[in-house]
Amino acid sequence: DSGVFTDVSAGEHIITARDINGCGIGVTQVLVIDYPKFFTPNGDGYHDTWNIVGATTLAGARIYIYDRFGKLLKQLSPQGEGWNGTYNGELMPSSDYWFSIYYNEPGDNSKKEFRAHFTLKR
Repeated sequence: DSGVFTDVSAGEHIITARDINGCGIGVTQVLVIDYPKFFTPNGDGYHDTWNIVGATTLAGARIYIYDRFGKLLKQLSPQGEGWNGTYNGELMPSSDYWFSIYYNEPGDNSKKEFRAHFTLKR
C-alpha cells in the first residue's frame, strides 16, 4: 500500500497499476540507476574497479568521476572496465569521490543527468 519498491534491479522497468475501484490502469516506464557505494582496488579480484551497473543499456551514456574539489579524474565508457582508482598513473587516496552520468532517457530520449558519490577504500 505504500507504493515503495525494494530490491529492484538496475535498468528499465514498466510499472502497471490498477485502480482499486476498477476505474482504470496506469502504465509508466521507469529507469533505475545503480552503482557500487564503494570499491577496493587492491588486486584481489573483488570490487577492484568502479562503474555504473546497467549503464550499458543507456543510449549516449557518459560517466565522469571527480575528486572532492571537483577536479575531473576520469571519463568512463559504460561498456568499459570501469575506474581503477588511479589518476595519471598514481594511486588515489581513500576518500569519497563524486560522479555524474549523462544519458538519454529511455522512451522519450530526453537528456538526463544523475549525480551521486561513492567511496574508494584502500
